[in-house]
Amino acid sequence: MIKKFVKKTLDEDVGRGDLYALVEPAVNASAKIIAKSDGVVAGVVYIDVLAELEAFELRWNKVDGESFVKGDIIATISGDSHTLLRIERTLLNILLHASSIATLTKQYRDIVEPYGVKLLDTRKTRPMLRNFEKYATRIGGAVNHRMGLDDSLMIKDTHLRTIKNLKEYIKKARKEIPFTTKIEVEAETFEMAKEAFYAGCDIVMCDNMRPEQVREIVEYRNENYGHILLEASGNISLETIESYARSGVDAISTGALTHQSKWIDLSMKMD
Repeated sequence: MIKKFVKKTLDEDVGRGDLYALVEPAVNASAKIIAKSDGVVAGVVYIDVLAELEAFELRWNKVDGESFVKGDIIATISGDSHTLLRIERTLLNILLHASSIATLTKQYRDIVEPYGVKLLDTRKTRPMLRNFEKYATRIGGAVNHRMGLDDSLMIKDTHLRTIKNLKEYIKKARKEIPFTTKIEVEAETFEMAKEAFYAGCDIVMCDNMRPEQVREIVEYRNENYGHILLEASGNISLETIESYARSGVDAISTGALTHQSKWIDLSMKMD
């Protein structure tokens, strides 16, 4: 899957061929990938595949998940000049995209980690980039939420409008879905959370609630349904996530890890 992704990414950029290579013959060359801002490295396993496909030498000074600062040399590459210049943008785009997501994810993870709360990503990913972007959040320290609709049964507010009796629906679902599959119910109020507990789900998502509302549900859960997990979600930012982590929930999910990440600055410099 990674090889197919890398090849399609390169093909997108090269098109019918690099016109630069038509002018002069290739010469031996080397280059450095240099950090122009601070961040966290992600994308190493993808770039390794690119090096294998395009037959250039690659030496990493940093590994996936390792932090770097402005001025660090992330990697050195060598090969013929046509190859290095052809793969430059593909290499940088992959490394920049993944590292930017990992960098922001680590900022979130560092805030919640002291509270023993898991940081989760979401399905708010760019089309056809879900595996890649969720790989990047893992490198940054998050735990993947659902990869797709077939991972677990999540009953959101849109689903609830079609369900007349939640307890009966979950009872029926247990007979239809795989034995190991969890059922999560989204709740926007305390009363909805109580209904979800009573209905027999595995996880209750406290959606778009204030931290104090979440704490109230945590206390109710602890007293009555200790086996059910609690997740907080909905418009959670770097500024607010600690207040949710203090509430006692088991996990916090946020789509910001992918859709709010800003590109860090890396460049390739020929020697």
